Amino acid sequence: MKIPFVDQWRKRHGNAPLVVSGPGAEDGTDAAGVAELLAECELLRAQAEDAGVELDDSVASLAALDQLVPRWREDEDVLHWLGNDAGLYLGTIMVHHVAGAAWVIWPNGQPVVRLASGREIDVVEAGHAWAESGAPELSQFYAEAAES
Repeated sequence: MKIPFVDQWRKRHGNAPLVVSGPGAEDGTDAAGVAELLAECELLRAQAEDAGVELDDSVASLAALDQLVPRWREDEDVLHWLGNDAGLYLGTIMVHHVAGAAWVIWPNGQPVVRLASGREIDVVEAGHAWAESGAPELSQFYAEAAES
């Protein structure tokens, strides 16, 4: 994922992970802007809306997504982008609702969620797994992460 200001930050700070939201957010970053960018998830929101599901950034919306009929599995391009969006949406919910959770951008540009325990979760990988097979369910993944 290419985020222009992250490239500029990397030029100044090397390969350290960039904390963009929550505790430890880097000075000078537009944390709200990055979090908003990561939360867009346009394809996922369109798919959900077509199915009558409102994505309101609540934990309950993850369970509603788990109930969608996976018609996207027939189209490789849609599957890939929907997996990205599902992961970013999952991460957005975690950052909003799990105490101490924060977005972190790894040196390779991959956004992950860092929990208060220090555990880093590759939510995009989880989103791809959900889009491809439905397992783990997003709501289940969230519940397990919220407990740790």
